[in-house]
Amino acid sequence: WMLEDAKAPVLLTQQKLVGVLPEHTARTVCLDSDWESIARGPVTRVAARTGEGNLAYVLYTSGSTGRPKGVAIEQRSAVAFLHWATSTFTAQQLAGVLAATSLNFDLSVFEVFAPLSSGGAVVVAENALALPTLKDAGRVTLVNTVPSAMAELVRSQGVPESVRTVNLAGEPLQNRLAQSLYGLKGVEGVYNLYGPTEDTTYSTYTRVEKEAGREPTIGRPLTGSRAYVLDAWLRPVPRGVPGELYLAGAGLARGYLEKPALTAERFVPNPYAGRPGERMYRTGDRVRWLATGELEYLGRIDFQVKVRGFRIELGEVESALASQAGVRESVVVVREDAPGDKRLVAYVAGTGLEAAELRKGLKQRLPEYMVPSAFVVLGGLPLTPNGKVDRRALPAPEGPSGQGEYVAPRTATEEKVATLFAQLLRMERVGAEDSFFELGGHSLLAMQLASRLRGA
Repeated sequence: WMLEDAKAPVLLTQQKLVGVLPEHTARTVCLDSDWESIARGPVTRVAARTGEGNLAYVLYTSGSTGRPKGVAIEQRSAVAFLHWATSTFTAQQLAGVLAATSLNFDLSVFEVFAPLSSGGAVVVAENALALPTLKDAGRVTLVNTVPSAMAELVRSQGVPESVRTVNLAGEPLQNRLAQSLYGLKGVEGVYNLYGPTEDTTYSTYTRVEKEAGREPTIGRPLTGSRAYVLDAWLRPVPRGVPGELYLAGAGLARGYLEKPALTAERFVPNPYAGRPGERMYRTGDRVRWLATGELEYLGRIDFQVKVRGFRIELGEVESALASQAGVRESVVVVREDAPGDKRLVAYVAGTGLEAAELRKGLKQRLPEYMVPSAFVVLGGLPLTPNGKVDRRALPAPEGPSGQGEYVAPRTATEEKVATLFAQLLRMERVGAEDSFFELGGHSLLAMQLASRLRGA
């Protein structure tokens, strides 16, 4: 879908992945098998033919219609963001930045281009939790990741002493994590950053103070950015009163690729701008101004959520779920039955429904991070008096389903692995033939599992 929607003329890939790609019309270039012919190409400097209004990149985010939407970022916005990054962080801080975020996620824009813009190095890793095992871990001076991944690195003592700066974004940051980072040898600064893809990665930020006694705010706007807290009639609300956050300034995206109606809905005229034609972006986030001049994040206004740093439209997951055979009713919610353990849970009603088959079907339509960790099959969804789904009445998942007969671990190694499974999945017991992912495991838990297995 993304290839088709973006109308990309060229697809860069590897030979081993060609066979699993969907049908497309783009020219395919394999960076491994085609390398010899690529190396024979001209080495002369290509004349620059782009302007500040040209596209820099398109990143796809979850969409409520059931399909992701492409956010079009122009060159001017990317340059403004990098100018802020290299003005805020010194060349010493950016000397070695860990690049462990997927290129489909906008944190990667900072990780790759901020160090390259200041003469620093990009230290590539498969994921953030691979940091302790990296050959060049000692070169990493700045880590830019989500709080849940950083919490596991701290727990496993996986933060190298070379790390001086920690940037955390994508999820609410708790003060106890920030203070635990300050307790590590080498860490000098912990930053909490906030921003949607539609405003070029980051919009506000703050440096969390060492020994701070309150939860971190999301700070103040970046240089060149503006933030407004407005009511339903686009009027500014008083300090301390919750409202919706609107963003404006140099980082604002062009809009959604080939979606003018949606662009007009989310990018609205800015009545507070000094010149006509300026816009502001409706974030859908509830915030309030504090007396300090900083913004406090209060949550979402709609059903868009963030789980493990990924922005997810619950409607997109529900749309995919409703298309599965036998599903009559469905709803997807985010549960946090244990502190810091947010996960998607799907509730379904219908005939002949099994969690394993539903999970398999969703994996064919959705990225892994959007597949619910648990499926609860009900006779019918609970309703409010006005006929809407009563989300508060939905029961907590009792445990895995569809796993078959319990088979006890047979060796010491199986016992260790089963114990780690149970700890991470918060279960009483796990059998030797149980599947980690069928039990509700996801990519972040898998990284935590790998980290703990190395230390076992």
